[in-house]
Amino acid sequence: MNQNTMHEGTRGRSKHPDIRRRMPEWTSPSGTPDAELGDTFVSDLVAAQAASTPNAIAVLSGSESINYGDLEAQATPLAEHLRARGVGPDVVVGLCLEPSPAFVMGALAIWKAGGAYLPLDPTYPKERIHFILKDAQVPLVLTRQKYATSLPGEPWKLLDVDDRKISDVPEPHAQPVGELKLDNLAYVIYTSGSTGQPKGVEITHGGLLNLLHWHRHEFAVTSMDRATQLSSLGFDAAVWEIWPYLVAGAAVHIVDRETVVVPEVLRDWIVKEKITISFVPTPLAERLITLKWPAHTSLRFLLTGADVLHEYPRPDLPFAVVNNYGPTECTVVATSGLVLPNDIGESLPAIGRPITNTEILLLNERLEEVPIGSPGEMHIGGISVARGYRNHRELTEERFIPHPSSDVLGARLFKTGDLACLRPDGQIAFLGRIDDQIKIRGYRIEPNEIVAALRCYPVVQASVVIGSTSVSGEKRLVAYLVPKDGCETCLSDLRQHLQARLPAYMVPEVFVQLESLPLNSNGKVDRAALPLPNTSNTLRDSDSVEPRTPIEKRMAEILTGLLAVEHVGVEDNFFLLGGHSLLGTQLIARIHDHFGVELPLRALFKTPTIAALSAQIEELLVARVEAMSEDEAQRILGGQSQSFAEGM
Repeated sequence: MNQNTMHEGTRGRSKHPDIRRRMPEWTSPSGTPDAELGDTFVSDLVAAQAASTPNAIAVLSGSESINYGDLEAQATPLAEHLRARGVGPDVVVGLCLEPSPAFVMGALAIWKAGGAYLPLDPTYPKERIHFILKDAQVPLVLTRQKYATSLPGEPWKLLDVDDRKISDVPEPHAQPVGELKLDNLAYVIYTSGSTGQPKGVEITHGGLLNLLHWHRHEFAVTSMDRATQLSSLGFDAAVWEIWPYLVAGAAVHIVDRETVVVPEVLRDWIVKEKITISFVPTPLAERLITLKWPAHTSLRFLLTGADVLHEYPRPDLPFAVVNNYGPTECTVVATSGLVLPNDIGESLPAIGRPITNTEILLLNERLEEVPIGSPGEMHIGGISVARGYRNHRELTEERFIPHPSSDVLGARLFKTGDLACLRPDGQIAFLGRIDDQIKIRGYRIEPNEIVAALRCYPVVQASVVIGSTSVSGEKRLVAYLVPKDGCETCLSDLRQHLQARLPAYMVPEVFVQLESLPLNSNGKVDRAALPLPNTSNTLRDSDSVEPRTPIEKRMAEILTGLLAVEHVGVEDNFFLLGGHSLLGTQLIARIHDHFGVELPLRALFKTPTIAALSAQIEELLVARVEAMSEDEAQRILGGQSQSFAEGM
């Protein structure tokens, strides 16, 4: 792969000029400077393919398909109709359709009219669709009659893409399109917002063309390629799955939902359909790259992104695996890198290097670049950076900031909120979200560091770690695990594995076993959908010993309440169950309240199990009894026995 290297430089006020990231000069696929990009847009490139290979399949979905000639023939009159209704540069048109040739035709028609499209997944809740259309101030929505009930025609107008009167008969008074420029809008995609409401990201034609030209060059895309489209159309990855191939004359195969959800079925479908390039979200890619593949598969590249990649590919895979990173605000992809087979280690696969015309800066809170190997917030610059958030000026100014060291007038950086560091080999290592950091007892913890250690455990296929508040109000680490097929997880072995790699405060207190991690529509792990730990899903040691004596039973009651856990075995380690020094002092105090003995705190650190502590409590009680008179001993023992009986 021909990765774009981030060239070193000395410009600006950086304290570390040796890691300065500069943008390479833009060149077109032919290697000539970009003097003609302003005259050639995506719709022009697709039209050229239709003129040269009209009978070649453009989009295929099950038994339905459309060739390049028909795609152009249907999009052109629809574009004329849209122009007559006022569509032109920076006018956003809704596109509420299922993944289909009609969706591609509708988007192409909007571009030919000079406008920008806003994809809407028809399966979205009605309230979400209403909010997006109102927030984006969309005048028109292209859809189908069956979706009209979710799209009442006020204040926007509905156009049925299946209405032949629209697609076959041009409007007689269509107005000419104004001059289209690289900084005009190509599409708007809504993402989840930190305020609780979706926010629309405005992507320009310049950013889109940059992505397409880089992709065609990087992966040597030709008209012979067959690509997949399986992401939700409301996810920006769908842009990447469709348009780099249609401007090259390749075929886009839309994958049905039933095929996508089963990795083995998807693998077999990719082989059968002779797919050559496929993008799949990270959780699905992690399954695919651990499967056995036939050596004769046509697949050349498996592209992945959208979440943290934890798996390295098998050494016998007949295709290359490419990890990609990019927020919606930076036109899908900002960095990309080949992931080579690797022995299981502590580090996660890198996210590569910046793509063409993209600048990556790792900055501290003072907007100074951090040294190699040190964590910093990723800031992205270059032509791919969005114009901003639609109709949200304050939020745009907060996240799209002036470039602190650029000589280019108006240059901006997008604050991603992601932590990363630059590796000595020049690749970028993703460290997680700034707002995903967990702070427990004064320690700042990056969950991905724990996930990396879990990945090294042989039976763990996938995992995610979160901070959760127990019923006692204590913050604790909870690890959710998906075991490999046919494997059983031994809790004690797993804890020993983590103890050998992580400090004690980073070892999760609770381990929940799941059949699969819940995913949202964008293919990312849906943390809000993770189940609460309970007796049915929480891992326990198979050889856990139940309390045997009255003292052990009372100690188990004390610990389950103190640690907010469902069960404690007499050989379970207090600290591995989530205990720490603060809870330790509370335990010692409760032992005194219940048993009337003074147990030193160091005893807990030396022998942190119910069995050992109960034995010491018993010894102290016996010693105390031996020092008493017969009457006093009988009175205390009688009261203690009654107390045990009441608590059982």
